[in-house]
Amino acid sequence: MSVSTLAAVSAVPVADVVAPSGCAPLPVLGRDVTVPLVTGGEVAYAALDYAASAPALQRVWDDVAAYAPYYGSVHRGAGHLSQLSTELFENARRTVAGFLDCRDGDQVVFTRSTTDSLNLLAAALPDDCQVFVFETEHHAALLPWRGARVTFLDAPDSPEQAVRALEHALAALAARDPHGPALVCVTGASNVTGELWPVRELAAAAHAHGARIVLDAAQLAPHHAVSLRELDVDWVAFSGHKLYAPFGAGVLAGRADWLREAEPYLAGGGASRKVARREDGGVDVQWHDSAARHEAGSPNVIGAYALASACTALAEAGFGTLAAHEERLIRTVRDGLADVPEVRFLSLFGDDAPRVGVLSFVVDGWNGSHFAAALSAEYGIGVRDGLFCAHPLLRALLGGDPRDGGECGAPGAAPGGPALDAIRVSFGAGTPDEHVERFVRAVRELVRGGARWSYRTVDGRCVPDTSA
Repeated sequence: MSVSTLAAVSAVPVADVVAPSGCAPLPVLGRDVTVPLVTGGEVAYAALDYAASAPALQRVWDDVAAYAPYYGSVHRGAGHLSQLSTELFENARRTVAGFLDCRDGDQVVFTRSTTDSLNLLAAALPDDCQVFVFETEHHAALLPWRGARVTFLDAPDSPEQAVRALEHALAALAARDPHGPALVCVTGASNVTGELWPVRELAAAAHAHGARIVLDAAQLAPHHAVSLRELDVDWVAFSGHKLYAPFGAGVLAGRADWLREAEPYLAGGGASRKVARREDGGVDVQWHDSAARHEAGSPNVIGAYALASACTALAEAGFGTLAAHEERLIRTVRDGLADVPEVRFLSLFGDDAPRVGVLSFVVDGWNGSHFAAALSAEYGIGVRDGLFCAHPLLRALLGGDPRDGGECGAPGAAPGGPALDAIRVSFGAGTPDEHVERFVRAVRELVRGGARWSYRTVDGRCVPDTSA
């Protein structure tokens, strides 16, 4: 069986699927799953935590199922299934390169996740590299730069201020170290507010001062087209599990020079071209110059294939169609809760700022863990609560000190007590209107009537109290 035959065996092209009004543009797994309610009975589960991990597309699952019987080792295998798997793996690399509109000479490296991708890039930085990162970043982009000089930029209150802050910081660097390497790390869409960042303008500012820029597209790529050419970024990182392909794969794509010159991220088979013993008892190693240099070990062929399948499905569906669906759902939430003053949405750039399907909020009189527990237990709705792996940003948005080291989550006090946390609702290509409409009704009922069940804190989380 060839790669083309496998493609024919898998799901019908998404472009041929027309979703009825109110339905999600792309079918996902789990849409028929029911969950029990503490008040009795069952209800279809409303998965509204896409920003953490999106459900697998049905298309992705079908593609993986079609390939699974033909799974084999990748690279260097003489058998037919090994050759087929190698062809699929490298074809997935080409598919991802096309999805990202990579330039000639760019490399696509398969990793485990966005976090893994950015740690890989951090390990490949030249000596004495200066890194600039906003405090608003997800921890995956905030924390990997431990071996470099890092400048943390304050949270901006507008896209224009973000660009000005970066320009000021880069100009100050140029004045004291005009020839040293520098890297800017920035998100494309906030995992907290959903707001879109001015990536193209930030890239222009970086390049004007001789710096490079890496884009954390974990929250952007599932919702909008990402083009390395048009955005003019040097690298982009994203995760399969947020792109409807939860099979443990991620991507770092972009310029090859720093990656080619760095020591391999992992040392082992696959990364090495030639290994020979020396007379002194050691070994000499020649490392690959290609993406394989940073892909030591047996590659995750299923993860890469699933990620490429998701890229194809999203491209076929059309990001214009997907964005229009999300914008309608965002309006449903905003309009449905506009007359509930106890609900306050969190934003850096203002309520009207363009965003993806991610909204975070707080509710007067509730801590986030209690509210999220009630949504799940009493309405079958899954959301996220806490500080969303963006602690400095949430503390700034919630009026706390971004330098505060306190933990997030349910407080040790009663479930109705205050806490430094928020609630996040997020959705995407697989979300039907009914799930978001149910969420709006549930929020209104909880705010106005309170929870119908009692809750207690266990291991830092609010859970239904079943002891009575």
